[in-house]
Amino acid sequence: MAILEIRDLIIDYGIIRAVKGINMDVNEGAIVAILGANGAGKTTTIRSISGVVKVKSGSIKFNEKNINNIDPYKIAGLGIIQSPEGRLILNGLTVEENLLVGAYSLKHGEVSILDSNGNSIKKVLHRKPLINKLLEDVFTYFPILKERRKQQASTLSGGEQQMLAIGRALMGNPKILLLDEPSLGLAPIIVRDIFNILKRIKEEGRTILIVEQNAFQTLKIADYAYVLELGKIISEGTGEKLLNDDQLINAYLGSQH
Repeated sequence: MAILEIRDLIIDYGIIRAVKGINMDVNEGAIVAILGANGAGKTTTIRSISGVVKVKSGSIKFNEKNINNIDPYKIAGLGIIQSPEGRLILNGLTVEENLLVGAYSLKHGEVSILDSNGNSIKKVLHRKPLINKLLEDVFTYFPILKERRKQQASTLSGGEQQMLAIGRALMGNPKILLLDEPSLGLAPIIVRDIFNILKRIKEEGRTILIVEQNAFQTLKIADYAYVLELGKIISEGTGEKLLNDDQLINAYLGSQH
């Protein structure tokens, strides 16, 4: 079932039409990717979902409710949480303080926990136990952040800062986690680690929408992907299908393959 539906989306920057009438669905519990080169409209699309960029026309629906052009904090309150391009780590705060900032608006929420038989079940927790559970989850995904929880966030490496940015978004208990270029500027081995963790986050019940230039690594974990070029969708399909598309490989994978 689609938790997010985009129909005939048009976005303008002044006289420039950045997104030209695209349609997308994001199914609950899936990893969906938006791929393409610089200037394709990827980041513009994801920022319109989080409310940072205004929509000219078309619709963005979350759980069948139109969320076009409502304030970003209200969209975050619905459970659509973005980890932005560039990480935007809060210097002057520790790793743990950065993470707790991500949970500032939480009052209560539903999380997946294991029952006595090891089965995953949904449970509603109030603020303090919810934050403790989310923090525990983040430290499980990213053990290095637990080791460095009292360190100044500004002292982390680039890869660790990206883990912190994703962890901070997870502290908002997202119904959809929006990721904008999480591999940007990172060494290949760190990129592989982060993509493996994203796959694990999805397997534990999260829905992820990811914007990426690193098509090869993304398609390996994506359930479905859309390829943008100059604001239009030029290809779409399962990650596996697009990985086997010679034309796409030649155009977008190149040396990453």
